[in-house]
Amino acid sequence: MLDVIALALEEDLGTGDLTTAAVVPEGARATATIEQRAPGVPAGLGVAAAVFARVDPDLEFRALTGDGGWREPGPLAELSGAADAILAGERVALNFLGRLSGVATLTARFVAAVEGTGARILDTRKTTPGLRAFEKEAVLAGGGTNHRRGLWDAVLVKENHSALAGGVGEATRRALAGAPAGVTVEVECASLAEVDEALAGGAGRILLDNMDPAALREAVALVRGRAALEASGGVTLETVRSIAETGVDYISVGALTHSAPALDVSLMLQALDL
Repeated sequence: MLDVIALALEEDLGTGDLTTAAVVPEGARATATIEQRAPGVPAGLGVAAAVFARVDPDLEFRALTGDGGWREPGPLAELSGAADAILAGERVALNFLGRLSGVATLTARFVAAVEGTGARILDTRKTTPGLRAFEKEAVLAGGGTNHRRGLWDAVLVKENHSALAGGVGEATRRALAGAPAGVTVEVECASLAEVDEALAGGAGRILLDNMDPAALREAVALVRGRAALEASGGVTLETVRSIAETGVDYISVGALTHSAPALDVSLMLQALDL
């Protein structure tokens, strides 16, 4: 797997931290507190700890909470050790922590919006290149459910696959025949006619693409529990409840990872006497 922590540190540090080298006394030691400055769900504390460990294995990092669970602003972690190492890892650690906490926080908002309906919130492959594993863990911290990790662990027949196979029904039959044992097979449908084709082909899970709530209710009535149903396409916090109330089993939301605003986090450092 790509070492994204090493890449992020190389990107930020380059040949060295010129400011710290010029200003901070050699051998200076410090403590620091990482603060959550807005309400939300923390995620990525382990990644932040790994950043500081990569910079200096002798730094002491103590998480004050775990990933997951809605929290009001307050301290997330404490550090102590060489001041130059804390400063070297600060921005990279906060970038990961803010980004992943933002994903977890937005996920938690979607999960709360559908509470009581039985629908589960799914992520998608619309992730930041190189950060998919981290972002999908953040979705879990926010109470969401992971969809497939990539092209390798599930079969999802999209419209382009169906077009190349000669239609939804034929694509469904080919997918079920060609999928490895135990692998989930899902088929995307854009109309009720395609839902019929997918069912006739043996689909056990169907993605209902860009259907409005009325069409989704028709699809639920048509399927009658013969396949699990996932709604997808343009889902927002304003629309997700009405989608969930149609009776679908899953709602996939690309925005969880492609549009989540970072949660505001900061690091405050205090010098120690030598």
